[in-house]
Amino acid sequence: MRVLLVEDDEPVAESLRRGLQRYGFEVEWVTTGRAALDHMSPYDVVLLDLGLPDTDGLDVCKALRERGDVPIIVISARSDETDRVVGLEIGADDYVSKPFGVREVIARIRAVMRRAQPRDPAAGAAGNGPDRYGPRLTVDRKAARVRLDGEEVALAPKEYDLLAFLTEEPGALMSREQIMEAVWDANWFGPTKTLDVHVAALRRKLAGVITIEAVRGVGFRLEIVKDGDGRKDGGGEPGTGTGSGAS
Repeated sequence: MRVLLVEDDEPVAESLRRGLQRYGFEVEWVTTGRAALDHMSPYDVVLLDLGLPDTDGLDVCKALRERGDVPIIVISARSDETDRVVGLEIGADDYVSKPFGVREVIARIRAVMRRAQPRDPAAGAAGNGPDRYGPRLTVDRKAARVRLDGEEVALAPKEYDLLAFLTEEPGALMSREQIMEAVWDANWFGPTKTLDVHVAALRRKLAGVITIEAVRGVGFRLEIVKDGDGRKDGGGEPGTGTGSGAS
């Protein structure tokens, strides 16, 4: 996942960039509002400081929102409620007050990405339909429903959240810590055995459609099984039959 970090405080930016990169994020860092608006490389989410040296971050947020629907998370030392409200009203998807932990930022990134609408043009033309993974499985993130061969699969809430998270990037290896933070809570301190239980449930309910490989000492990797031949497919775009549009 590609992150555009707009932050003029070098120690804060370096710490955040290193933390995000440890979790597999690609980070492009700029220090001014003008650089953010001139940035041409594609990105999936923006982390935007409000206290920029050349312009107010709220103006940058408004300009970015007018350009498209990429999620924007404001990160700022301003804790005044007015700034929070204004930021959200002009297009920010979330607001994190300094000081913050990297894990909190990652959890918020995952949350806004799960809330984001699928970007697949064909799905958009059809009314933002569900994401398709292979010929048999669909995940409707708007309605929080999963269907197998057209029939709805009864999933517990956390089973659905886990599937939705893992299908954001089929084929990617996700650590236990990443999964627990994204699906359960950034401050989860309980046993991770509950993760194994939910993985086992998804394997049982979606047997023959997905595989969830356990990588000892690291985490899990979900892959899509192609219909009929037992082969796995870890890539592609939503709506094409093989992948997700949230990465």
